Amino acid sequence: MGYFHQQERVKALAAIDGLPPLREVIAAHGLSAKKALGQNFLLDLNLTAKIARAAGDLAGADVLEVGPGPGGLTRGLLAAGARRVLAVEKDARCLPALAEIAGHYPGRLEVVNGDALAIDAAAMLAPPIKVVANLPYNIGTELLIRWMTPAIWPPFWQSLTLMFQKEVAERIVARPGSKAYGRLALMVQWRAEAKIVLHLPPEAFTPPPKVSSAVVQIVALPAPRYPADAGVLARVTAAAFNQRRKMLRASLRGLAPDIEDKLRAAGIEPTARAEEIPLEGFCALARLLAG
Repeated sequence: MGYFHQQERVKALAAIDGLPPLREVIAAHGLSAKKALGQNFLLDLNLTAKIARAAGDLAGADVLEVGPGPGGLTRGLLAAGARRVLAVEKDARCLPALAEIAGHYPGRLEVVNGDALAIDAAAMLAPPIKVVANLPYNIGTELLIRWMTPAIWPPFWQSLTLMFQKEVAERIVARPGSKAYGRLALMVQWRAEAKIVLHLPPEAFTPPPKVSSAVVQIVALPAPRYPADAGVLARVTAAAFNQRRKMLRASLRGLAPDIEDKLRAAGIEPTARAEEIPLEGFCALARLLAG
């Protein structure tokens, strides 16, 4: 069934929470998506409910949502039983629409008008905390990096269920040997389990972006998969992938005068290239360099 032939299903879902379909909400509040804010609205309430379900059981959890826009996913999260949703929205035009949802779910939705990069959302939530968001394209990767690199691990969140451009999603879950494999995959997979749980075509959005999208679920591990100092590991992977076509003995030369010996000690051939090395190898090398 095409995305433009689901009106009855959309109306049926809207009837569940008694709120109007999103197209009516957008029309009523004059909410055209702004490219400058990285906005692409997901209007199919069946899809937003599917994303909410992908985040697992929300009944006993606080949920952080970034970039709720007119509130399609917000409604999905609340209908799925989220204990409380904190929605951070930079675009003040969306606040009246979100206020209507808050009125429908008394005490369960708090809306903060501000920049998600500047707000300490963790201080406003009670554990367990899940992050579920159709992230604005222009800040999605930066937010992910912040959530994956806190000063203390485990982080404030239990899981992240996030929508990205398909290309970014594939980089997060990439395996060694693939072109998508790089620093983002290593950063996420070192401390979490990551998988793509949903693919979305451009026509699912208003306006349709030029690329497909995908929802990634990232579940925090209690401790990193292999021991390593976070700062050293970051330097190693940055040096390796910034010159990914070079052999590691060349790209990592600046890290240690005896880099070839250390590579061999870590079980890595000095002539190998970054994309061939699994996470375990990079962690072993980071430990040797730190020691």
